[in-house]
Amino acid sequence: MLIVICGATAIGKSGLALALAQRYGSIIISADSRQVYREFNIGTAKPTIAEQNLVPHYLIDICNPTDTMTVADYQQQVQSILGQRLEDIPPVSLSPNSLVSQSPIFLVGGTGLYIKSIVRGMKIPRVAPNHELRSQLLSIGQSQLYAMLQQVDSVAAQKIHPHDSVRTLRALEVFYITGTPISDLQGENPPDYPILQIGLDCNVGHLDSRIARRTESMVKDGFVEEVEYLCQKYGRDLPLLNTLGYQEIKQYLTGDISLDEAKELTFLHTRQFAKRQRTWFRKDGQIEWFDTESPDLLEQVWSRIQKFINNDNADNLTPVKF
Repeated sequence: MLIVICGATAIGKSGLALALAQRYGSIIISADSRQVYREFNIGTAKPTIAEQNLVPHYLIDICNPTDTMTVADYQQQVQSILGQRLEDIPPVSLSPNSLVSQSPIFLVGGTGLYIKSIVRGMKIPRVAPNHELRSQLLSIGQSQLYAMLQQVDSVAAQKIHPHDSVRTLRALEVFYITGTPISDLQGENPPDYPILQIGLDCNVGHLDSRIARRTESMVKDGFVEEVEYLCQKYGRDLPLLNTLGYQEIKQYLTGDISLDEAKELTFLHTRQFAKRQRTWFRKDGQIEWFDTESPDLLEQVWSRIQKFINNDNADNLTPVKF
């Protein structure tokens, strides 16, 4: 049984998941595309060591910053964990009168594609990036690449915007390496275990305040020093250092902007990112939404999960024959 807790950045997903997982004696699997990388801690709002000691966390600190974690890699890792844990987790009694059920597993984060790959069982072509082929294709130009894609995979071309160079390149790469259109290799194979998706949200003003507080807190916790260390160890051209927050602090360290400007840009770009996340998750009609500003949020979500678990058990009860 899988409980997804999703929503925009700084919305309070980690705190809620930690409280729930402690009640259930369960585990948390991260669905954050940057928390998988070691040493990127403060800027990714990674759970602290103390928090990780309270509840086992998975898929945090599993890659070096110079490695690449693809969606296919992530999906494989999660499916492996779920395959083992769903069999090994002991049952838990929710209340004296409730049915006894397996303790749920929590999948928590804001990377929509990571979550979708698990919840929908996305079929992802496991084709490693071919840098030589990509270099050749990039020299052609996006308009010509898209025209090529329309010829070899019209189905994929209909789903990809003509200006989306990343997805166009990937679709062509898969075709030229496998000889099969990427649209033929994609699809969905939903898992057979029950899934409840919990979404957290609040009004924009409250979310802006949360983002502002987090930005200030990161700087106070040593974010500047973290970025400076990473620049020295891996070089300023490391792709991860061009992601949200790190790029802005890097600009401050090079003297291009002041620290106040770096914080303001981090707030602005995080706000824009949160808007995109909200748009992504709102498209999924299976997500049940809760107001993160509600004073009894924990009890609301706890009650919904209890009902979900009990209903699932009731649906799967086998009639006894006398």
